Amino acid sequence: MSLTLEINGAAHEVDADPATPLLYVLRDDLKLNAAKYGCGLGQCGSCTVIVDGEAVLSCVTPILALAGRKITTLEGLGTLDAPAPIQTAFMEMQAAQCGYCIPGMMMRAQALLQKNTSPTDADIREALRTNLCRCGTHMRILAAIRRAGELMKSAAGQLKDRAG
Repeated sequence: MSLTLEINGAAHEVDADPATPLLYVLRDDLKLNAAKYGCGLGQCGSCTVIVDGEAVLSCVTPILALAGRKITTLEGLGTLDAPAPIQTAFMEMQAAQCGYCIPGMMMRAQALLQKNTSPTDADIREALRTNLCRCGTHMRILAAIRRAGELMKSAAGQLKDRAG
């Protein structure tokens, strides 16, 4: 069956079984490899993407449920030359150790920051509760998310200044 999925602002025609998890389409068909296969059961968060502004576990989300919805992967946030605030903050704060969980952490944090650029540590911990990190960089991850919120607020203020 052929479905059209909107991923990172572009339409992609996908020929796959409608029950296929989004993660497999992203990685195997579209070569978008930031979302990682961790557990395949929706329990580790390494496959997290954003769908219509909400963090979603792509390993357990069938593509049929995504037709007509906006999907964003880490590749859709920024580039090497122009990283998104969340990407910049994770680099500045050196929040990655092995890096396997980081794309999922960043996407879940991005979904949070799109709603609240000034989250408390409790807000951040709640948002990340489904994402596991075995390396123990939790304190740097918290700091990076707080920093990303600051960068997002600063960018929004600069846009207001230019428009006003």
